[in-house]
Amino acid sequence: MDLNAKRILIADDEPDILEIISYNLTKEGYEIHTAKNGQEAIEKAKAVLPDLIILDVMMPRKTGMEVCQVLRTLPQFQKTLIIFLTAMSDESSHIRGLEIGGDDYVSKPISTKVLVSRVNALFRRVVKEEDDRTLTIENMTIDPDRYLVSIDKVDIVLAKKEFELLYLLAAKQGRVFLRNEILSQIWGKEVIVGDRTIDVHIRKIRQKLGVDCITTVKGVGYKFEL
Repeated sequence: MDLNAKRILIADDEPDILEIISYNLTKEGYEIHTAKNGQEAIEKAKAVLPDLIILDVMMPRKTGMEVCQVLRTLPQFQKTLIIFLTAMSDESSHIRGLEIGGDDYVSKPISTKVLVSRVNALFRRVVKEEDDRTLTIENMTIDPDRYLVSIDKVDIVLAKKEFELLYLLAAKQGRVFLRNEILSQIWGKEVIVGDRTIDVHIRKIRQKLGVDCITTVKGVGYKFEL
């Protein structure tokens, strides 16, 4: 076993799907772990600390979305990548999954080539930098290594996408980011989400921080000002 291989947990209640996904991702050099229901997925995730989790949305003993919600409350899973597998094609379900912390969606019936491509693409997006990327702006500190925001030394935990959105804006204070630009950089070009997704995330960031640091530029986008 390659000790440096990325660990992937696959959770699905259909044995055939588990087998084919496991086979194809193992061929790519990933270390694979599996779970047959939502509760087992949570237990396995805590045991193996995977780099990426593939969750079937409709599973017994907790749905994929419920598993995601549970894991995103734990510090060790703030940066874990999550892909949902779903037979549901409506936009509201996709938005809901992304809002609670999912990184991508793959529709059923599954194309293994598409899934492998999405997995590889997500890992490519994870940039590991040696330098300290922490931002300090007046009384606010934004630490991307811990996914934590501190205001007056009080820690505030944001959801994964909320943090990434805040960091994107804060890293270039005063610059106006277009809505399409935000969607592309935070959710990726292959993930289809609506404009309302950005609005929901901005609102939640403002509520959690209790600081009016993100300005809406009407008809254009958003910028960070503190």
